[in-house]
Amino acid sequence: MVPAALVGLTWVAMSYQEPEFLPWDGRRVPLTFVAGYLGAGKTTLINQLLKSADRPIAVIVNDIGEINIDARLIRKHSGDTIELSDGCVCCSSIDGFGAAFDMIRARETPPDHVVVELSGVAEPARMVPWGRSAGFTLDGVMTLVAADQFTELIGRIDIGGTIEEQIRAADVLTLTKADLVRPDVLASVRRRLEQISPGVPIIEAQDPMVSTLLLQIGGRRPGAEIAVPEPTLFDRHVVGRIELPIPTTKAAIDLLLDALPADIMRAKGIAAGVNGERWAIQVVGRRRQVAQLADVEVEPPTDLVTISLPDAV
Repeated sequence: MVPAALVGLTWVAMSYQEPEFLPWDGRRVPLTFVAGYLGAGKTTLINQLLKSADRPIAVIVNDIGEINIDARLIRKHSGDTIELSDGCVCCSSIDGFGAAFDMIRARETPPDHVVVELSGVAEPARMVPWGRSAGFTLDGVMTLVAADQFTELIGRIDIGGTIEEQIRAADVLTLTKADLVRPDVLASVRRRLEQISPGVPIIEAQDPMVSTLLLQIGGRRPGAEIAVPEPTLFDRHVVGRIELPIPTTKAAIDLLLDALPADIMRAKGIAAGVNGERWAIQVVGRRRQVAQLADVEVEPPTDLVTISLPDAV
């Protein structure tokens, strides 16, 4: 869905005007967008980046609660912002990109880099202009593609176009879930990606350079300045909630997931057991995982949040 702050606005480089005073004495911080459809593994990649970071970076995510950070590394946690002992900072974009960017600009010392995780249904072309806003310079767009679901999703008339736009906007394509498909299927996915976005580098998420590459894409590739789509008042993706009984059992969770409607593309939640145990529920298309959390991960139970396509075919 297009953020309310963007509806009715036309973001064009020629019409953008800087504020009278720029932050950090005019210095511009490189900014990278991480795109990809629901369940492609964006948050997992962000977590890897934070674990390996050796310099101060700022990360803007959809939900700060999804970032798995060792409590010993957290220097301060207030509201939707987490500051780490290595100088990194994470904040949520739940109140809009404008507020998140303002929070970073307000810092006396700028980060070395900013990484923005876009929502699974976002079209990067709409967000790229934020990379030209005061204090920042666009370093590039990395789009994640889940190899095990790509062929099915790209062929659907309701969401295939969104996925293609995410791929066309990329400066680097990263294949995730490659270990879940046969080599011939993986080769077929690569060929299709090359057809959609010729000449764009394709790497696999298992490659140790992936998280490092997030910080050194090196600018937009030639021809990447695609037209910004017109805003729409309608979002094909519908968010819903299913109440999870408290307490529940693993067997009951499996039965509930078996009964989910076929049009649900994504679901997630935390379930509570009789003895205080917690299960993290993740559903991505036909793939699902119910994993018991370690005792040290004390998470409150939630509803099962779903994202569906009511007109799925």
